[in-house]
Amino acid sequence: MQTPEGEPARVSAIYRYPVKGLTPEWLEGVELRPGETLPFDRAYAIENGPGRFDPEAPRHLPKIAFLMLMRDERLATLRSSFDDGTHTLTIARGGKPVVKGGLDTALGRQLIEQFMAAYMKAELRGAPRIVQAAGHSFSDVAAKCVHIVNLASVHELERATGRKVDPLRFRANVYVDGLAPWAELGWVDKEIGIGPARLAVFARTRRCEATNVDPESGARDMAVPAALLRTWGHQDFGIYAKVTTGGAIAAGTPVAVLGGR
Repeated sequence: MQTPEGEPARVSAIYRYPVKGLTPEWLEGVELRPGETLPFDRAYAIENGPGRFDPEAPRHLPKIAFLMLMRDERLATLRSSFDDGTHTLTIARGGKPVVKGGLDTALGRQLIEQFMAAYMKAELRGAPRIVQAAGHSFSDVAAKCVHIVNLASVHELERATGRKVDPLRFRANVYVDGLAPWAELGWVDKEIGIGPARLAVFARTRRCEATNVDPESGARDMAVPAALLRTWGHQDFGIYAKVTTGGAIAAGTPVAVLGGR
């Protein structure tokens, strides 16, 4: 796939979200694996009150079961970082660390849960609980997949709304540059290549009110789904794709449509 200038479309940035609803983490590169999400993407979540998630029999649950930006915008005022090797989560507020704990230990989870119980008190339906299960991802969709957003579509939304739109509102894994606006919405049921990796696109991403929240300030300052519906007649922004052939990708990796399925 070529840009108007003849250059191939490319990966602009890669992000993961180790804890559902918390801070995105930029990745220099990542190894995509067949049938998997990005490593540690949505590996943990925080149940909002009495939970239904059973780590011994993990299954996909609706996002309202967890703390998440659609309803709990105060999460965006926190900054979290996750250490792969120790599973340690550090949370800062106002530039200062406020709590730190290993999510793979009972004490570490308790420290984070106690902080969330106090900080998110008004939003909670009961005691928060950090949950996890080996191989499970707390994505908004049941399928293990990669979420892709086209930056040209972000710029079109900026044009329509007359204001700057932070691409991180869409909490994608892979941001792509060099495409025509909305080209990605035509990729459903097609195979795409991102460098050596191959992915099967299976759905457009229907947007919820989480995109109304500014990822820096935590302010609910836009009406993105309404703007999409009013301007383009749908609420779709981005696509989901399953990895069928693995491979290493990074910023600058070419992106191309390979054909239908």
